[in-house]
Amino acid sequence: MDVELDEVVRRLGEDGFVVLDVRSDGEYRGEIAAPCDPRPGRIPGARHFDLQVLLALTPDEIRERLGAPEDVELVAYCHSGSRSELAAQILTSLGYRAANYRGSWHEWSRDDSLAAETG
Repeated sequence: MDVELDEVVRRLGEDGFVVLDVRSDGEYRGEIAAPCDPRPGRIPGARHFDLQVLLALTPDEIRERLGAPEDVELVAYCHSGSRSELAAQILTSLGYRAANYRGSWHEWSRDDSLAAETG
């Protein structure tokens, strides 16, 4: 399942709605940015869970690391929606309600009205 930009913006900060940044540490902190993105950073309030780490963990380790009940809604994003699609599939297979924000940082970074965090 995919979610669109307007839903992420509307629901950001809502209880039970968790945004997961599945990019690398450097991308999450805003130290690394793709040349096609006008600015580095992350969606405000996003939790970091690097896809490479996710792929290396057992299901129990993933649940422990997330520390979130299975009834929360998880929305994964990356740079362009491909890593986050895989993350959403993995989380869904573990019983979470997970979706992919396909536009991801590539879309978010182009809208100057949307805040970004770094560091």
